[in-house]
Amino acid sequence: MPRGRAGGRTRRGGRSRPGRGTGLRPAERPDRRPGRRPVRRPVRRPVRRPGRRPRRRPERPAGRAPGSGADWEPEPGSAFARRLGELDRLAAAVRAAGPPGEAPAAVAARLAGVLAGRAEFRGGSGAYRRLDSSLLHRVLERRRGLPILLSVVWVEVGRRAGLPVYPVALPGHFVVGVGDPEGEFVLADPFHGGRLLTTEDAAAISAQSGTRLTSDLLSPAEPLDIVLRVLNNIRAWAAARPEHARVQLWAVELSLLLPRHPAQLRLERAELLVKLGDFLTGAAEMEGFAKILDAFDPESAARVRLDAKAARHRLN
Repeated sequence: MPRGRAGGRTRRGGRSRPGRGTGLRPAERPDRRPGRRPVRRPVRRPVRRPGRRPRRRPERPAGRAPGSGADWEPEPGSAFARRLGELDRLAAAVRAAGPPGEAPAAVAARLAGVLAGRAEFRGGSGAYRRLDSSLLHRVLERRRGLPILLSVVWVEVGRRAGLPVYPVALPGHFVVGVGDPEGEFVLADPFHGGRLLTTEDAAAISAQSGTRLTSDLLSPAEPLDIVLRVLNNIRAWAAARPEHARVQLWAVELSLLLPRHPAQLRLERAELLVKLGDFLTGAAEMEGFAKILDAFDPESAARVRLDAKAARHRLN
């Protein structure tokens, strides 16, 4: 009987079966028969829905947020952390620009020279039309922002430089105080290049919002109040642009995490959920808010329940 080249018996057609009669152990035998195509197994790839971006893992809180007083810090090496490093560089420039122990007006002039002069942090009419103007890392990048974010930059740079700078929440327009809030101080307007304000100027700004200036309005603003006011600005920006309802919902949900927030935000969240198609959750939120209203405003509670019922009917 004819044998193959390796000493094994040949199959019909004269071809030997690899590995048989060769003395090779199974592990040493060829993986497939000669002349036969390998079997290709399909590769499973993750399915990505069209129009959706992959979610990024949020940074984990760990330190102190600038201007907020909360325990939070971005992860080292992140884009946000690199932007916050700009505050340290600006503080070093402010320290080098003058001696310590200056009068409040001189300190304010030094801050304005570095922040509004060299670094060109300022406002403008276009700032109110951009979401970037309410995001600190974007303000540090673009050097443009709303009064409250520019004031946060001034406060954080001053704190890093060891200077007495604090936020002042005038109605309708955020500014900073430089000096001792219980003694000698001046008011500066970062939105307008650090222009100094008199008490009469502050009273005129408050009057535009229908509020009379009191000493309480000139005291340092609480960190959580600053955060809530920033989120209110984002909500107002998104509410005027229906295509950004998810941005509005994001700002509302962050506001609800604060220890103090308006109860009306719960209803706003419910309405946004319905608007975005989550009818069941939105209706449940409305009914929960209606229970709160029952105690002091039964008529409004009844209207909210009707809205919840209408939201449930939209499922059909």
